[in-house]
Amino acid sequence: MFCHDVAQWELFGHGALMFHLKDKSDCLGQVAINAGPLFPEHELGWLVYPHAEGKGYAGEAAAAMRDWAFNTFGLKTLVSYIDPDNQRSIRLAERLGAMRDDAADRPAPEDLVYRHIRP
Repeated sequence: MFCHDVAQWELFGHGALMFHLKDKSDCLGQVAINAGPLFPEHELGWLVYPHAEGKGYAGEAAAAMRDWAFNTFGLKTLVSYIDPDNQRSIRLAERLGAMRDDAADRPAPEDLVYRHIRP
């Protein structure tokens, strides 16, 4: 996974970033813009370590990464591929303003797709 994350930056100019609090080095999670053969579209993805869940960190990091991708690459949309059992990620995508897009291609048939549209 680490090699994939590093290669994304080299090949596409974007990839994954770890996030933490400004005054602490404890890693809270990861946020990423993913592309490449596994992803039909540019994906905004996130993960949060259990000790940091439910505190708003993923939302702040994902919003910053989304806005950076829109402004840096001129993308009109991003998608988030979400396991239908992951209610926290579904709620986060909706808080970020993403809308479910059942017509979108997806890397795994069971994934839900949430579309983030550039304002």
